[in-house]
Amino acid sequence: MKITVAGLGPGALDYMLPIVKTALQKADVVIGYEYYFQFAETFFKADAELIAMPLGKEEARAYKAIEKAKENKYVVVIGSGDASIYSMAAIVFEIVSKQQIHDIALETLPGISAFLAAGSKLGAPLGHDFCCISLSDLMTPWNTIEKRIKAAAMGDFVTSLYNPKSKKRHWQLGRLKKLFLQQRAASTPVAIIRQVTRPDEEIKITTLGAFNPDDVDMFCLVMIGNSQTFSFKNYLVTPRGYLNRKPHTGKEIQQESFKIVSQQIKNISFSLPDKWAITRLVHTTGVIEDYKHYLATPTAITSWHAHLKNGGEIVTDVTMVKSGITKAFVKEFGNQIHCLLNDSDAQLLAKSANITRSQAGIRKAIEKYPNALYVVGNAPTALFEIVTQLRATDTSFNPVGIVGVPVGFVNVIEAKEQLSQVTNTNWVIIEGNRGGSNVAAAIVNAAFTLEEATTYYTH
Repeated sequence: MKITVAGLGPGALDYMLPIVKTALQKADVVIGYEYYFQFAETFFKADAELIAMPLGKEEARAYKAIEKAKENKYVVVIGSGDASIYSMAAIVFEIVSKQQIHDIALETLPGISAFLAAGSKLGAPLGHDFCCISLSDLMTPWNTIEKRIKAAAMGDFVTSLYNPKSKKRHWQLGRLKKLFLQQRAASTPVAIIRQVTRPDEEIKITTLGAFNPDDVDMFCLVMIGNSQTFSFKNYLVTPRGYLNRKPHTGKEIQQESFKIVSQQIKNISFSLPDKWAITRLVHTTGVIEDYKHYLATPTAITSWHAHLKNGGEIVTDVTMVKSGITKAFVKEFGNQIHCLLNDSDAQLLAKSANITRSQAGIRKAIEKYPNALYVVGNAPTALFEIVTQLRATDTSFNPVGIVGVPVGFVNVIEAKEQLSQVTNTNWVIIEGNRGGSNVAAAIVNAAFTLEEATTYYTH
């Protein structure tokens, strides 16, 4: 006793698998929807019993197959396309399992499904992730189907639609179009494939916006491209990504990250130099909203770019800021980075003056490097020292600018506020408690690489 559920393919004999043809030639009984027998009749043996049933009698076909198998006959249940895709395999296996019939051997033979045949006719629409959805609500509630439609549209799947329309189901396809247009561009390619592989095959390529559900009937399969699908000649192509390889080197990953960030913030109201500094900032913190806390004098990044490319000196409050500044840039332009935090003179000064080592290091640096770019990423006391020296009238301190982004909860906001009121040099601050050594270094690295901004921004 055996039941084989076999997929006949989309219609043309050339698309029927040899293993299915062999099963049909051996079958004692063939059961299926009456329309499908025309596609397999050349393979039936002369004394085979043919049991044709109309649409809607899928359960009856399964019970009839069990009945005939119990008569010790080899039964083949046929369906179009693949036996497992919207076809008879599920109902046959379900009923046999629920009846706990263990002495009937079961087998499913594959076939070329309509969406695969349509895909080959269209060239390469299924090159990336795809899904199939049946719009028939005879056995699936429409609210469930609509959830799947929304998921497919949001997930950017190439989507093949089975049972897209019938005389009684005329509105569902229009509803699907509305849902897809909420997630996909109107220019998304759409193909209508009618009677695929059969003599009266018709293929129409259109777009989601121009797609007319009235062009579809029950013999059609509709295929909607994803956001990358494009038309070429009479074909649809969905790239797999071979020509747009995922970045894997450190530089490629960084460049892709900058691209992603720039797309997120391209419409913010900042100058190009400041957008670039913000891009490096957000790339470092991973927080897009950090741009809202960025403040700078109008020429800060531009003037620092010139200073650094001319080998200008840099002073940092802590060694972590120094470590975060890209060494390749420093080597290329011959910059010197000074951090006097751990110098013996600074340590003695910190003890004698009862100040922090960071503040002492900055005080010593001001004496030695009065024209450097000062970069504070940790200690608000260092920023207090810088502002105090800038406000003094009897000093030679004339820095090219100050990056003032100390982080924390004690004196941080006060120190940044004092710097924001300085008018005799350029500065950048990150408002509030945000900041840190990595942020300070990112802003310096942005100044080093200002030319790269035009790669990501046009203005």
